[in-house]
Amino acid sequence: MIGIIIQARLGSSRLPNKMVLPFYNNKGVFEIIVRKLKKEFNEIPIIVSTTTNSIDSKLVELCKDIGVGFYRGSENDVLQRFIDTSKEYGISKIIRICADNPFIDINYLSEVIDNFKNEDLDYCSFKTSKGVPTILTHYGFWGEAVSLSALIKVKELTKDEFYYEHVTNFIYSNPNLFRIKLIFMPTKVEDFKNIRMTIDTKADFLLLQEIYSESKKIKSGKMIDLLKLVSSNETWLNIMEKQINLNTK
Repeated sequence: MIGIIIQARLGSSRLPNKMVLPFYNNKGVFEIIVRKLKKEFNEIPIIVSTTTNSIDSKLVELCKDIGVGFYRGSENDVLQRFIDTSKEYGISKIIRICADNPFIDINYLSEVIDNFKNEDLDYCSFKTSKGVPTILTHYGFWGEAVSLSALIKVKELTKDEFYYEHVTNFIYSNPNLFRIKLIFMPTKVEDFKNIRMTIDTKADFLLLQEIYSESKKIKSGKMIDLLKLVSSNETWLNIMEKQINLNTK
């Protein structure tokens, strides 16, 4: 069975509680993303994978209010948490979403889901023109798909804690061991340099909060029009470039 699993926790060292801080219309980023996914993919189970840390009880209560499933597992071993979440809900094909990307693009996520549904793959996402998986970029527009069997295989093949925190990194770093499909992202996106649309820090949060509000004026809802909006503001770009330099993956 295919299912969307959203990775979220409130114990971020750089910006604690970033998921539930008021972001737009008194809703936090977490609630905005979950409700957006539930509206667009109501035929697919949506599960939030969070931790047993008491601080994350706020997320659990939000899950109950919104009407999505949840699982609480290890805070540090994210890989095991995803494996356990998937097993708990009978999900063999995982659509993995990070809850710090308020601009995740539904159309491209649908493309990943369709590919993963119809092909026998361990991993599927988008890539840059240089072949870099988009999960390693700062754009924040794309989710990724991974099989439960691939995650279990990672657990068996490595004891490196880096891969237990960064759930899919071992997979796309070892393409000879897994069935991988990476789709080229739109070439026009790469015309926009130093774009960072993910939230790690307070500076990210405040900036994307402003952009999110302004983006509501874009009638088309298209990624390219959002990029044009952002690139037209030199102040925004300067902040993004600084944050990219500070938070390079």
